[in-house]
Amino acid sequence: MIVTKYLPDMRIEQDIKLGFKDVMIRPKRSTLKSRSQVNLERNFTFLNCDLTWHGIPIMAANMDTVGTFEMALALTKHKLFTAIHKHYTLEQWKQFLQNAPKNIADYIAVSTGTGKQDLKKLADIFILDPSLKFICIDVANGYSEHFVSFVQRTREQYPDKTIIAGNVVTGEMVEELLLAGADIIKVGIGPGSVCTTRVKTGVGYPQLSAIIECADAAHGLGGQIISDGGCATPGDVAKAFGAGADFVMLGGMFAGHNESGGETIERHGNIYKQFYGMSSETAMDKHVGGVAEYRASEGKTVEVPYKGDVENTLQDILGGLRSTCTYVGAQRLKELTKRTTFIRVAEQENRIYTE
Repeated sequence: MIVTKYLPDMRIEQDIKLGFKDVMIRPKRSTLKSRSQVNLERNFTFLNCDLTWHGIPIMAANMDTVGTFEMALALTKHKLFTAIHKHYTLEQWKQFLQNAPKNIADYIAVSTGTGKQDLKKLADIFILDPSLKFICIDVANGYSEHFVSFVQRTREQYPDKTIIAGNVVTGEMVEELLLAGADIIKVGIGPGSVCTTRVKTGVGYPQLSAIIECADAAHGLGGQIISDGGCATPGDVAKAFGAGADFVMLGGMFAGHNESGGETIERHGNIYKQFYGMSSETAMDKHVGGVAEYRASEGKTVEVPYKGDVENTLQDILGGLRSTCTYVGAQRLKELTKRTTFIRVAEQENRIYTE
C-alpha cells in the first residue's frame, strides 16, 4: 500500500480500490459438463463458539423490508439464511417460533442493536427458544469502542452462540472484532442501493476491495466474513464469493416479493413494494419516532417493481452462481475463490457492461 502524506494528520492511499462494476471474472478451462454438477452448499465451523453450519451461504439482510419471518420460511427450505430484523415484538417472535419448522434455528439470526433494551429483548427471545444459535449485532459504524465492548459482553453472556458483528471495511477492525468474540464479520459501508452514507458522510470503501482485504484478515484468524451490500445482479453475488466472501447478504435483490416487508403500492396499473434503508427517514419515523436532531438520515426510500414469490428470484441467483462456477471450473462453491481471476474493466467497457 502506497501512502502519501500531505499534512501532518492527513494522508492519501494511492492504491486503487475496486467495486463490483470495475471487474469481470475471466473464464478458465473446465471439466464440468453441466451446471447441475455444481454444489453450492458449504460447511463452516465458527471461531469462538465451535458451532458447525451447513447450507448455501446467501443471506437476506436484517432490514424490515427484507429480513422478515416470511422470508426466513421461504429461504430455509433451500438452506439459505435470514438475519431477522430487530423490530419484531416478543409476541411476534413467540407466534413465529411456535409454528416454524424444526430446523429454523440453523438458518436465522436474531438481530440486535447495542442498547440496554436490546440486550433485554435478546435475552427474552432466547428464553422463548434456547435452541436459537445466531446473534446479529448490527450497527452502521462498527468502529466505535462501545461496539467492540458490546461484542465482548455478548460473547461472555452467550458463549455457545454464533455472533455476527458489523459493519466494517478494513482488515484491522475485522481482526479486532474476531478477537473480541465475534465469529462472522459483516463487511460493507455505503454500497447498498438504498444507503446514502457515502453521499451524506463521504465515508466508504469500494466493496470488492473491502471483501478481498477483510477476507484475508478474517481467514488468517479462522473467522468468516459476510459481504453486505452492493449486489444488484447474480453476477455481483458471484464476484463477492470470488473475492473471498464466505457469505453474501442481499437487500435489494430480495425486496419486492410476497415474502418481503414494505407497503404495497399500485400506480398506473403497475404494482410496487416499498424498500428503504434502515437509516432512512422512513425507517426512523416508523421505529424511533423520527430523525433525531443531532443526525441526518443515511438512507433513501424507493419503490421496487413487485416480483411475486421469492422462489423465482432464488432460481435466478442460484442458477447464475452455478453458471459462474462452470465458467471457471469450480465444482464446489468453496473452490470459486481460488479459481477466480478478476480482470479490470476499462471505463468505456464498464459503461456498456452496466447499462
